[in-house]
Amino acid sequence: MASDDAILTHGLTKRYGQAVVVNNLNIQVKAGHCYGLLGPNGAGKSTTIHMLTTMTSISEGEAWVAGQSVTDNPVAIRGAVGLVFQDSALDRTMTIAENLHFAAALYKLPASQANARIERLLNIFNLEDKRHQKLLTLSGGQRRAVDIARGVLHKPRVLFLDEPTIGLDLPNRRAIWRFVEQLRRDEGMTVFLTTHYLEEAVACDHVDFIQRGQLQTGGAPEALIRKLASYILEIDCQDAAAVRDYLLPEFGEPMIEDDHLSFKVADPEADFHLLQKHLGNAVNAMQWRRPNLNDVYLWTVCPPERSKNMRSK
Repeated sequence: MASDDAILTHGLTKRYGQAVVVNNLNIQVKAGHCYGLLGPNGAGKSTTIHMLTTMTSISEGEAWVAGQSVTDNPVAIRGAVGLVFQDSALDRTMTIAENLHFAAALYKLPASQANARIERLLNIFNLEDKRHQKLLTLSGGQRRAVDIARGVLHKPRVLFLDEPTIGLDLPNRRAIWRFVEQLRRDEGMTVFLTTHYLEEAVACDHVDFIQRGQLQTGGAPEALIRKLASYILEIDCQDAAAVRDYLLPEFGEPMIEDDHLSFKVADPEADFHLLQKHLGNAVNAMQWRRPNLNDVYLWTVCPPERSKNMRSK
């Protein structure tokens, strides 16, 4: 393991009986980077985090986190990582301060160090004036902020975030990511995240897409977007099959959802008049737009040919 690797896996695999839920993952995350593991529910994202944080055993392969072997040094791993999962680990009947001091005791932080760290985190998360409020009186975004504060209380080298903003509205989601980015910037923390909000993952240094326990493709988000296509052509029509068959030779297989088609396009200006001339009244609406990470996800995890086969069943 290189000295600048915060996370490294070789052939990481998890089996439950005959079922292989994570299959031969090779992941490398540099120290201080933000890494995103993206995929649908049941793809193996949470199981991967559970293995890397010693919450479940590794069936096959090797993994290192913060310079330590997950298999050989589980105690050291637990002290080097912070965890924030979908389900809160906080006691809603306790105040913010009580929850954080309780966590500090679990981490065996000296009182002076715990007090200073809690004050800093309350400041970062804008919770100073709410320290004596019980969690059940807080908003969802505020409770999530306390979850993350608890996860980084002991200054972990690697922070694992499993769907950290699920269920939050857009302003609260943005606030949470501002807090996380400040921690990365100020403390050099490595972040490993999963999220269904792919616009959040654009800020990652590297993302991998996982499906049925196997990595599909990966890279820097902007590079993956550029590689996918120059533009996405979206068409709403009355007969998706007819439009698809007509445009297939020109643009390739589209993504189809009911009567909505999406094609990958290189030059919209060159194709506009062709489409207008030949499609005519078959099209209700048509637009071009730049691709985004959601498009990469759809074409990677559910490519057009697979989605078409699924619809025909």
